[in-house]
Amino acid sequence: QVELVESGGRLVQAGGSLRLSCAASGRTFSNYAMGWFRQAPGKEREFVAAIRSGGSTYYADSVKDRFTCSRDNAKNTVYLQMNNLKPEDTAVYYCAADRFNRATPEVRLYFYWGQGTQVTVSS
Repeated sequence: QVELVESGGRLVQAGGSLRLSCAASGRTFSNYAMGWFRQAPGKEREFVAAIRSGGSTYYADSVKDRFTCSRDNAKNTVYLQMNNLKPEDTAVYYCAADRFNRATPEVRLYFYWGQGTQVTVSS
């Protein structure tokens, strides 16, 4: 069983930066791939970034070169550093855990999910 709690979302101006955190419970966190997803009002949940247990990272084209995903296995925490934020980045951001370490962009393949944190980017 893994519980995930996101934090760090808030209102920020376009061009600004935020760092989201996702704290995980459970002794097997270091073995899991972790993903970040987001969902804007009226839209489907979409892949943002993922990181494997060994640190390999993957990004959606829309955030590549602006967002950086990292993890600290000693702290059971995964991070999403978001730079040069745009109004279209406004969404609820979720972290998710994949016990098979796939770092896939497929929402349906992540078993554990956090409750989400709201990011709002004003123009």
